[in-house]
Amino acid sequence: MNLLEELQWRGIIYQQTDEEGIQELLEKEKISLYCGVDPTADSMHIGHLLPFLTLRRFQNHGHRPIVLVGGATGLIGDPSGKKEERKLQTLETVQHNVACLKKQMEQIFDFDGENGAKLVNNYDWAGSMDIVTFLRDFGKHIGVNYMLAKDTIASRLDTGISFTEFTYTILQAMDFFHLYEKHNCRMQIGGSDQWGNITTGLELIRKMAPESEAAYGLTIPLVTKADGTKFGKTESGAVWLDPEKTSPYEFYQFWINTADADVIKYLKLFTFLSKEEIEGLQVSVEEEPHLRKAQKALAEEMTRLIHGDQSLEQAKKITEALFSGDIKSLTASEVKQGFKDVPTFEQAADEETNLVDLLVAAGISSSKRQAREDIQNGAVSINGDKVKDTSYILSETDKMEGQFTVIRRGKKKYYLIKYK
Repeated sequence: MNLLEELQWRGIIYQQTDEEGIQELLEKEKISLYCGVDPTADSMHIGHLLPFLTLRRFQNHGHRPIVLVGGATGLIGDPSGKKEERKLQTLETVQHNVACLKKQMEQIFDFDGENGAKLVNNYDWAGSMDIVTFLRDFGKHIGVNYMLAKDTIASRLDTGISFTEFTYTILQAMDFFHLYEKHNCRMQIGGSDQWGNITTGLELIRKMAPESEAAYGLTIPLVTKADGTKFGKTESGAVWLDPEKTSPYEFYQFWINTADADVIKYLKLFTFLSKEEIEGLQVSVEEEPHLRKAQKALAEEMTRLIHGDQSLEQAKKITEALFSGDIKSLTASEVKQGFKDVPTFEQAADEETNLVDLLVAAGISSSKRQAREDIQNGAVSINGDKVKDTSYILSETDKMEGQFTVIRRGKKKYYLIKYK
């Protein structure tokens, strides 16, 4: 398969401005193409991933990716998908977010070699532009009626849109034109909601460089789940790429818990496994779904890509320890990851505590009588070891690196004792 055939097989292509032109261009030469993200937060989440992973597929086929972080457009706000004005961020916040996003891009792209990725910030060319230059050199080429026809703007006319957000599509068009002129960038890719911005960029290039070579746009479909719920959301919120916001263990768990109905689709969209490997995993889903080979492959590929081999091994170790009950094999940092969302009780580090009293104080058992019954019945474990002695006093050996004790009541209810 050539690149476009592979993208079609994976279900990645939603719209193309000129399918035949793009096919001919990619067969003829290696190109530069770009995708952008606005620094609205100090981390991307998995909803941002697919366009950039698609850009990486182009790099794997010898093309040069240009990764744009919108230091300027991030100060304005894309009206796409919003029913009201975005809250404007300070320049300092945006610049901090830009620096954070740059680090995450380094996990996805190869910045070395003949077709090494190039990272750019549109604040470098738009940040110092005066209003007269903006209006004369760029605004003159984009008609108001043309902009009003864009879905992202038309959908906001009833609820209201400021002139600031109204001009966003021109700012993004300026990005495409700048990269076309300065870096010979021939194509922009983005999510399906970016179609209007991409085509405005093409319109600006056509008006300002009518004799130059053609440029193109390609969009990627919105990722959905088979059950109709939103992809990339959990009960605790978004799944972030920043390990401080979503730990590698939580990231791994998100992917490994993918439903059978979605897992092959996600393997095609998000991983770089070959067609043959994915088809083999599809057979496994159909014939031996209990083994969850496809989910394990998806979780391993994605965690390795975003967090690296070491974090992947740590995530797998935590998963295995929780499954087997071998809590003692974990470090304090691994306990912190694996038990982030379980009920937590703070205890003074130097306080001698009877297990019965602790179970009641932490809300693990409803009364001392219930606590004694739980212990005698073998329903209570400390760091994976069952305790049946109702007079048991917790010691330093029960405190993992002096920081945590993990108590389990029954088969699945975990509680974390944190020492202060």
